[in-house]
Amino acid sequence: MENNNPAVITGTAGGNHIVNAPATTALVREASPSLLLNEVEQRVVRVRPMSTPVDQITRMIGARKASSMVVDYYTVDTKPTEALIEDFEAVTGQSYDNSRLYTLTTTDNDIFAPTETILLPEVNVTGDNGRKVPLMLYVVGRAADGSSLSVIAVNGPIDSSGLRTANNVDPEMRLVRMGRAAAELDMQTDQFEAMPTKASNNCQIFKAQVEQSAILGQTRKEIDWSFTDQEEAAVMDMRLGMEKSFLFGAKGRLTNPRKGDETLLTGGIWNQAGNDYTLGSGELTHARLVKLMRAAFTGGAAGSNRKVLIGGSGLIERLNAMEPMRTVGAGDKVTRWGIDFNEINSKFGTLYVVHSEVFDNCGHENDGLIIDPEYMTKYTHVPFNVEHLDLKKSGVRNVDALVITEASCVVLRHPNAHLRITGTL
Repeated sequence: MENNNPAVITGTAGGNHIVNAPATTALVREASPSLLLNEVEQRVVRVRPMSTPVDQITRMIGARKASSMVVDYYTVDTKPTEALIEDFEAVTGQSYDNSRLYTLTTTDNDIFAPTETILLPEVNVTGDNGRKVPLMLYVVGRAADGSSLSVIAVNGPIDSSGLRTANNVDPEMRLVRMGRAAAELDMQTDQFEAMPTKASNNCQIFKAQVEQSAILGQTRKEIDWSFTDQEEAAVMDMRLGMEKSFLFGAKGRLTNPRKGDETLLTGGIWNQAGNDYTLGSGELTHARLVKLMRAAFTGGAAGSNRKVLIGGSGLIERLNAMEPMRTVGAGDKVTRWGIDFNEINSKFGTLYVVHSEVFDNCGHENDGLIIDPEYMTKYTHVPFNVEHLDLKKSGVRNVDALVITEASCVVLRHPNAHLRITGTL
């Protein structure tokens, strides 16, 4: 007997096929769950993208599927590269390969390992070419209890006894960890593993509902104002609310005392950023902008050489008031992720700048946030979807209705790559 029941079957290469039926919405959603959702996303991102830059960028980059409403993720930091000297003393009667041996104690001994080199930028010695160069140390060993390091000078002056020395080294001087220097026959070195730090955020259920009475839908209007127009307005309002939560939301968990059900609140990326920069008040000069660019792209904030600056109207006004300079200045407009940005170019990197009305609404009109899109991720437990409600048949109301839903959150996976800017006028 012939089977005429519609079904979705798997093809030879893993794809899905609809048999015994035309392609209906229900079957297409079963065969290719992302197909219709992608179309919805394409519609959503066209709704006033300039007003919701964080939501827009994360939608255009693509979200990761979250298997639960609570998202656990890992952030990876980099090993510190600098410390300060606490004590530096010569070891009496001991040397290492014609170099005087020193005991070095730092504010963070654990970041230095044997065979590593250390630069002292504040101590100058005479190099082989007669020029002044920074003093470099070599780590010979470490005390068993980790309380100190044994070091020698690589390029220090030679004293009367023929030993290479390190002079003018004082407490509070800065030490910069350099590369390892292994011997020719060395096969191993000190172990180092970067362990990720676990963090979590909550997916918040965002909703919007649109209704229009059946009579109104059939009534002639002076302008072409349809149910779809109301839906677009609802999506815009919903996206603005999501943008505020993604930026400044407070992570939380609430339980309704009467119903007993739970509500999860998502935490905003403003509080996730790992670095702070105080811009202060007054005129924004070229020198101050250069310092800001340096803070955004160097040291612990190093990441991509192109980042996004989202700012309130006060900060954007200060940036616009500056005269363009050769070393740092505003470039042409550029469109990325469906958003029109202004560029600020520098030797450190490039910022894509956009004004955010959300910063103004949330009391941050003079502040800004520099984000690295490469390390910003959106997790979605329930993708953006539209569900039509049949309130007529249920006898609730004589209306056409739909509910728009998304359960999602945004996280910063490398917090130090993002910079929180605070400034007052």
